[in-house]
Amino acid sequence: MAGSARSRDGILIGLLAAVGLAAAAAACLLGTTPLGVGRVLGALLGAGTPGDLIVVWEIRLPRALAAFGTGAALGASGAALQGLLRNPLAEPGVLGVSATASLAATFVIYYGLVEVGAFALPVAAIAGALAATALLTVAAARVGSVVTLILVGVGLSSFAGAMMALLMNLAPNPFSLADMLNWTLGTVANRSFDDLALAGPFLAAGLGLLLAARRGLSALTLGEEAAAGVGVDLPRARRLVVIGAGLATGAAVSIAGAIGFVGIVAPHLVRPLVDHDPARTLVPSALLAGAILVLADVGVRLAPTDTELRLGVVAALIGAPVFIWIAARRRVNGG
Repeated sequence: MAGSARSRDGILIGLLAAVGLAAAAAACLLGTTPLGVGRVLGALLGAGTPGDLIVVWEIRLPRALAAFGTGAALGASGAALQGLLRNPLAEPGVLGVSATASLAATFVIYYGLVEVGAFALPVAAIAGALAATALLTVAAARVGSVVTLILVGVGLSSFAGAMMALLMNLAPNPFSLADMLNWTLGTVANRSFDDLALAGPFLAAGLGLLLAARRGLSALTLGEEAAAGVGVDLPRARRLVVIGAGLATGAAVSIAGAIGFVGIVAPHLVRPLVDHDPARTLVPSALLAGAILVLADVGVRLAPTDTELRLGVVAALIGAPVFIWIAARRRVNGG
């Protein structure tokens, strides 16, 4: 049985990885100026025209990687938080983690601390995400009610949103206001490899910690007492998920700003394919969420609008109805 599960997981991961690669290829091919396969391959190999090299290496490829990395971070964080809290509605955006990370980033922009160093923004976003995730973990241990925990997350998100609105209201100039607004709406436009290099180590560390918590997440499906009975160090598992989700979500926010709901949608789609095992959900959720955001960003770029839509807006338009459907079905099933 274990070998069969590993085999099915391998096939699923391989298929989703192929989907992600296809989405990234589409992101390089499509745009206001479509490029053929030959031109894109030539540019990737460094043999294209100067214009093709700029379009592929400086615009489209970094943007696709930014969208994929953001989606992977949010998908894995959502799957881990759902396993830790044993609730399919848990997700960085819904629980206020993304909003708190965005607030910290907005604070840095408002006070011009980005001038101190390029690292200031990702560090602030990660610190905000870690603080929110730690608060939610403490709340989860004390309230004992999933509904109450979600209400705490909604309250946290509302407070962070109100503080961001206050900072934007007090913005000293239109340029600061525009920068802060970009973080609240979410976008991967104009991202570069330098941006990815700054957030990459935090993103990798966060995903690594989440993967290290897999055994604890699987055991938690049996309940905390049963998990402790089979030798799982529950405090350690919680710490790994809290720190891992905080690092990954903060890195995602530092790249793209606030992107909501993808951390719910991807794990929900993957879960039935892995026998509802939280540990087996992590990697497929990351791959699927990454592919979803890349394809959503391609749609954003191709949308026939005078002003480019923001990725966070599109993600919310798609994800919010799915969230409502999941919540309604959970209510009907008595969950």
